[in-house]
Parts: sequence; C-alpha cells; structure tokens
Amino acid sequence: MAVVVWIVEGTWPACVDAARAHTPEDAEIVLLHVTPTEVPGAAHGAFAGLLGRGHPERDPGTRVESLATASAERLLRSAAERLGRPGTTVERTGRVEREVVAATEDADLLVLARDGDRTHLGPHSLGPAARFVVDHAPCPVLLVWPEPSPGLDTLPPPPKAGRP
Repeated sequence: MAVVVWIVEGTWPACVDAARAHTPEDAEIVLLHVTPTEVPGAAHGAFAGLLGRGHPERDPGTRVESLATASAERLLRSAAERLGRPGTTVERTGRVEREVVAATEDADLLVLARDGDRTHLGPHSLGPAARFVVDHAPCPVLLVWPEPSPGLDTLPPPPKAGRP
C-alpha cells in the first residue's frame, strides 16, 4: 500500500497520526511537503521591477527561497520522527494543489487535514488548495481534523422548503 501524507505547517501532526493509525505497518509512506512558488516569485518580481536589476546579490527572493527550503526540511524531519517507522520524505515546489495531486498518481491513499474554518462542520472547513486536492485526487482520501472536530450543533441549517 502506497500512502502519501501531505505535510503542511500547523496540521501535519494530525496527518502523521492518522497515517500511523489507519495504515498497515508495512505501508510505503511518503511524507510530502510542497513549497509554493508564489512568494519567492513575488519577491523576485518586486526586486526586479521596483528596485532594479543591477544587484542580483540583493534579491530578497533568493533569501525567501532559502528560508522556505529550510522550513520544509524541518517540517519533514519532524514528521518523519513523529511517524516512527520507515518512510520517505519528498519536497516539491510549484502550485501546491497541483503538486499534491501529481504526487498521488500512483498512491493508494492520500492523507490530508482540513485547512479552512475548523470551528464548524461543513464545506468551509476546506481551504481552496485542500478542496482542489480532494476533488481531483486520483486515489482515496483520508481527510482528518487537525484538532477535535466541532459538534453536530455547528452543522449548517437545512435548505428552506422548495430549495435543493
């Protein structure tokens, strides 16, 4: 069984715990982190457009890329330690939601956490990237709450009579 666990700042412990609890001991687990290209790209663009192109050594985008890489390495190292069994770590860079979907091409299961409004049950508990991944993943998805789920009293009200 090949399992991809999407590692994201703030929610990764719940994903790792779910993978440990819900997959066989011999599962091939991949801990996946994706660094978005948007922030370093914006820093590079701002520097080139506003500050000039004459001093590439002062480009803040390079520093942002370096910080993102170091952060990803720390997250993946912590996730691997928490997993407590053999696994592989993978760092990708790009459009986060598309990279996650691409990484699940040969997976038997994807584990991810809710990343939206976690105070209520319902569709808003998924942010745009997670919603895209859930809708497009080519494998089964285990969607976990990163903390205890809200009560049933947070369900949205039913539609009014006559409306679907």
